[in-house]
This record gives sequence, C-alpha cells and structure tokens, in this order.
Amino acid sequence: MSSLSGNTMNLIVVVSILLAGAGVNDWPGFLGAGAQSRSAESLPLTWSPTENVAWMAEIRGHGQSSPIVWNDRAFVTSVEGPEKDIFYTTCIDVHNGEVTWQGSLPNSFPVANSYYVSRAAPTPVVDDERVIAFFESGDCVAYDHQGTQQWVRSLGKDDGPFVAEFGLGASPCQNDSSVFILLEHDGPSCLVALDKVTGETKWKADRDPRRSWSSPTVVKVGDTQQVVVSSAGTIDGYDAETGDLLWSFDDVGGNTGTSPMDFGDGRFLVGASPGRNGENAGSAAGSNGLMKIERDGEQWKLTRQWVAEKATPTWASPIIHNGLAYWVNRAGVVYCFDAATGESVYSKRMAESCWATPYGVGDRVYFFGKDGTVTVLAAGREYQVLAENETWTDETLPKEELLAEESSDERRRGVAMFSKPTLYGAAVTQDAFLLRVGNALICVR
Repeated sequence: MSSLSGNTMNLIVVVSILLAGAGVNDWPGFLGAGAQSRSAESLPLTWSPTENVAWMAEIRGHGQSSPIVWNDRAFVTSVEGPEKDIFYTTCIDVHNGEVTWQGSLPNSFPVANSYYVSRAAPTPVVDDERVIAFFESGDCVAYDHQGTQQWVRSLGKDDGPFVAEFGLGASPCQNDSSVFILLEHDGPSCLVALDKVTGETKWKADRDPRRSWSSPTVVKVGDTQQVVVSSAGTIDGYDAETGDLLWSFDDVGGNTGTSPMDFGDGRFLVGASPGRNGENAGSAAGSNGLMKIERDGEQWKLTRQWVAEKATPTWASPIIHNGLAYWVNRAGVVYCFDAATGESVYSKRMAESCWATPYGVGDRVYFFGKDGTVTVLAAGREYQVLAENETWTDETLPKEELLAEESSDERRRGVAMFSKPTLYGAAVTQDAFLLRVGNALICVR
C-alpha cells in the first residue's frame, strides 16, 4: 500500500507544476492546473441568489467550458449561431463582472448547434503572456491580455477531419512553453504539442480512434514532466518535450469522462464510469483508484496503488483533500476513501447531481451541483453537511435562445437533460468562486 506525504494529505494539491509568473489569485487551466492552494477563511461558506453573489456577467452565446483566471481577469469561451458559426473568448474583470474585451473566431467546420453536441466544451489555458482557447472544431487561437490575436491554428484542417457524434470535449493542458491538445474521435486520433508563442506544432503522437472526453494533464515525476492521458481503455504517459510514449497501462476501462490530476510524487486518481447504459460496468469496477508513475530500471511504469471499491463516477474527476479521496456521480452520491489505504470511509447521497469536479479547501469540500446547488461537506471521516447553497433561480439567470428541434427521438429525450441551466465548472480565487453556467458567469464572494 502507498502512503501520501503530510503536505499532500493536508491540502488539495491541484498540480505540482506551477507556471512561471502564476500568482496567488490565478486559476490557469482546467481543474485549476497550476493554481496555488487557497485559504478557507477567505472563501464563502454560505450564499443564496440574493446574498454573497457579487455579480453575474451575461456571456454571448453558450459555453460548457470552465472559467480560468489570471490576476484580475477571468476568461470564458462560448459559441453562437445556428451552425456554431462564431467562437468567442471573453475577458471579464473579476472585481465587478464587466466585460474587458471579447475576441471572435469563425468556425472552420460549421455543424448544427445542438443540445446533444459539445458547445465550446474545452476549457482554455492562460499564463502571464496569453490566453489560448481551443474549440471542438479544432480551431485554436491565442490572444494577449489586451485581446490582440497572436496566432490561429485550424487543427481540424491539419489533423482532421474529426468524426465525433457528440463533438470533442478534452481541454488542453500546458507547461511553460507548450500547450498540449488531445484530439480523440472515431477517426485517426493524436496528442499534439503546440508552441505557445508561435502556435506551431512541436510534436505529434498518433493514437488509436476512440470515444472519450477526458482531458490530459501534466504530471511532474522527479525531474521530468509527463503528459498523462487517461482515456477509453488505456492510461498513457508521454514525454512533454519530445512526445515519446514513456509507458502505457491497459488494465482499465470506462475512463472516458474524467481527468487525472497531479497529487505529487507521480500520483493521480483515475475515474471510470459504467457508462450511460452500463456498457463499461465490468471493466470500470476495478479501475477507479490511486495510480503512481515510477521508475523501473531505465524505464517508466504505472502501478495501481489501491482500488476505490464500488465508486461509480460520471463526469466529475476525483480529488484528494486532507488525506481523503472523493468520487461523485451524476446521481449526487459521494464516495469517500482513505487516500493512503483505499479503505472506504462512507458513501452518501447529496442534494443534487454533480457534473463539475469538487474542490477541497481547509475543513471543507465544495460539491457543485448540476442545477446550481453547491453542497459543502466537512472535510473529515464523518459525513456532515455544512451548507447547501442555491446559486440561481429562473428569474436571476439570463434567458437563453432555444435551439432548433432535435432530429431523433433519442436526441429529443436528451434535451430534457441538456437544455436546462447547468453548472459546468468553477474557478477559485483567493476570496471567491466563479461559477459557469452556459450563458453566464457568477461570482460568489
């Protein structure tokens, strides 16, 4: 059995690779990759639609991506038009919610704007020089912090076309020099590294076709940086500088929707789902758990440290906080395990389904409910609800334009799930949560 270091067990380590220039208020990428730890004392415990909501900024179009933050600016992406004609990158002042600038980019591969297909799903990345937004069409664009476009790439033209019934969903990750983009679909797939300054391809690693929406992450192991991809039957590690495949692990299944996060010393959790119709139930049952990258002579290998028995996550990635590991599914069931041994601590149903990844800070763990109720649990071995916070009402959210009727019975049934206001993701500053709904960003302070 493995044990986690004291530092790792006492706070959530979002990722061990901090970007050059990253400050205490920054949330540079998906799931906070590159962020520093926060203080619970400065973050709100309770709120309502009329209390502690500092501002709500309406966003043009619709987006399923999470917000990111650099200094006093938040960035979100969205798409608009009957054929997803225009992609937007919007910069918002975190103090007052005012739009500072908005960049637009025509979609290189227009497709019907549908509830059933990703709509600006990938979360962008930001550093001290630029924000880089990637969209499911394969369009990728970089802006400086004043909104001036630096470069544009159409990866759909270079590495496509993409054959994806539900669209691409993987968010890019980054280190100081590169942005890493996973292009997985029903056709020839790949992981590419782009130079952040020029947008040029530094390397490309071919991958087998597969349906997956999990995002890659950069994991620091010793003096190396590895890009880890957990996706649809394998977990693979690539050299961040060269793109060489360092190791591959195939005793896993159902890992199509959650992303690994670096918890130090080459360790990360894997989330694996049975699938919408239980198609991955067998392989997913033994796939959730703690993994570790380590040296095996001159080679690298990945080993499973323990299995999270009976955990059944959906879209939210698992986290570690204060020595405990948490998985949560779309039914709102939270599974808690001892992070050192894998021993089950509890499994309880919360008030609401969760699509977004939870966040642990101090003596609290925040679970972001799909319909806007954020449940705050005590960070400990006893299941204790500290607060249940409603974030919006139908009256407080801006109205969205309805999309064209879906073309099949299955898709029309899906509208009931996907057309309602959804809390897709959160960014955490030193004193606030920025909560993303399709056409709005809400600041709770």
